[in-house]
Amino acid sequence: MERIPKKNRGFGFLILFLFLVSCNDKIEFTQYKSVSSSSWQANKNISFEFDVVDTILPKDLFINIRNTNAYPFSNLYVITELNFPNGNKIVDTLQYEMTDETGAFLGKGFAEIKENKLYYKEQKVFPKSGKYLLNIRHAMRKNGAVNVIPFLEGVQDVGLSIEKIK
Repeated sequence: MERIPKKNRGFGFLILFLFLVSCNDKIEFTQYKSVSSSSWQANKNISFEFDVVDTILPKDLFINIRNTNAYPFSNLYVITELNFPNGNKIVDTLQYEMTDETGAFLGKGFAEIKENKLYYKEQKVFPKSGKYLLNIRHAMRKNGAVNVIPFLEGVQDVGLSIEKIK
């Protein structure tokens, strides 16, 4: 049996590392914003600015939420406002399930923090290249209430990711 010289083993590990790092080339944009004191203010937009170059291939857009066990609801309502380079905008009200039927939080994570990857736009083709701005704010209310909860507890971070469709 032939032995592999040490310098060749290091080269092999480098090739393996580069291969593993390049496997996640689907992600075009990802960014998180921290929520101060794990309490998301109702009147505070969380904003993400991103550049679009490709106006042909569709993309999947995700809103990412990191929440703790202090999150008091089984769902999450958000209002999004996507601003286009030409001044147009699209406003959506979205609802996401945050727990299963037993009350256990969905999302990934073993400790107190769960990370939820929530579809925002599926197979979105951007009509114009340029700078886009996405504003996200929560729209949570207590049952029967008219007003939005001023401080939504248990949300640590809000993120946006844009991925190529393969």
